[in-house]
Amino acid sequence: MNTGKVDVLLGLQWGDEGKGKVVDVLTPKYDVVARFQGGPNAGHTLEFEGQKYVLRSIPSGIFQGGKVNIIGNGVVLAPDLFMGEAKDLEKSGHDLKSRLHISKKAHLIMPTHRLLDKAIEAAKGKNKVGTTGKGIGPTYTDKISRNGLRVGDILENFEQKYAQHKERHMKRLAELGWTDFSTLEETEKVWMEGVEYMKSFKFVDSEHEINNILRSGKDILCEGAQGTMLDVDFGSYPFVTSSNTVCAGACTGLGIGPNKIGNVYGIMKAYCTRVGAGPFPTELFDEVGKKIRDLGHEYGAVTGRERRCGWCDLIQLRYSCMINGVTQLILMKSDVLDTFPVIKACVGYKLPNGEETQELPYEIDGVEPIYKEFKGWNTDMTKMTSEDQFPAEFKAYIQFLEEFLETPIKVVSIGPDRDQTIVRK
Repeated sequence: MNTGKVDVLLGLQWGDEGKGKVVDVLTPKYDVVARFQGGPNAGHTLEFEGQKYVLRSIPSGIFQGGKVNIIGNGVVLAPDLFMGEAKDLEKSGHDLKSRLHISKKAHLIMPTHRLLDKAIEAAKGKNKVGTTGKGIGPTYTDKISRNGLRVGDILENFEQKYAQHKERHMKRLAELGWTDFSTLEETEKVWMEGVEYMKSFKFVDSEHEINNILRSGKDILCEGAQGTMLDVDFGSYPFVTSSNTVCAGACTGLGIGPNKIGNVYGIMKAYCTRVGAGPFPTELFDEVGKKIRDLGHEYGAVTGRERRCGWCDLIQLRYSCMINGVTQLILMKSDVLDTFPVIKACVGYKLPNGEETQELPYEIDGVEPIYKEFKGWNTDMTKMTSEDQFPAEFKAYIQFLEEFLETPIKVVSIGPDRDQTIVRK
């Protein structure tokens, strides 16, 4: 029996690695693209034909002709934000209703989840996590405590179910001392419009749909959001997201057996960034860090927040390759380092007790990076069309990365456009 294959694409750092562009480059080879976790805190930016799109909940394969895109059960969905995003795409001429399917088991982010997000962060004071305030954490909390409201609930007695959940949230907000409900009524109005709008899409039992697609011999690309170091189990806890961003999340977030997974594409930047609070061993606070931020346009696609920037952390990346079973690496934003005379990469940590290690410790706060230096390539790579044109210094850097991470680098991105992508032989 000819079954299709499932490949997984995910970020290996703290998110913002450039997943949207890569999904868009890879999707022509696949029949279906599916999102398996996360919520509208994702911001997958795609640029082509002079247009820029930022996708938050909708899979990045939506621009590829008539392909089916699936929002899986592991995703949390805000109807109002989904409606805004989908209508923007429809305006640009993309027909979504016939080819975007939504899992009935995906959980809904309610307006009161957003208030809970803000109230919980405010209560933490200086220990706050730095969430995007979109209600994602509280929605996953409800899911795990078996109190969630799901897409499938829209189909029956929805208003009654909604009122029960809202009442529970209001009690919790009172306990937290939250008093600002000025935006709730307006938000709820748009949210309910979003629920009505969602009804024009196909709600599916995505686990059946996905496995039937595989049985018919078609191939699926699973698209992860955020990055490995934001995984609730393996990331820099507690400064993480509320879902499993690692490869295993594709199994639980879509209903796929682990034996179905083939290639795991791991995306990494040629340097490293992080948004919000939490440890970041290779963070730069000097002019070099500022230069990386400016050249790389390192500002959040959704929030506009300045991203923290630093050198590539190969200890952290090797850990991510191990956890995810990465089979191929995709190196993004190499061109940002085109003008640096010296490039550094972290190849070990010095622990607070003076010991050195090449393994990611339980606590990375307070570790000191041990750097290896590379001669910069000082060449504009943005117009190159094949790897034969790469400068010798850049080739040496790639070779070192492949050896240290024990994984081949298959694709190199040298600019934001779809065309600025070099597939290596």
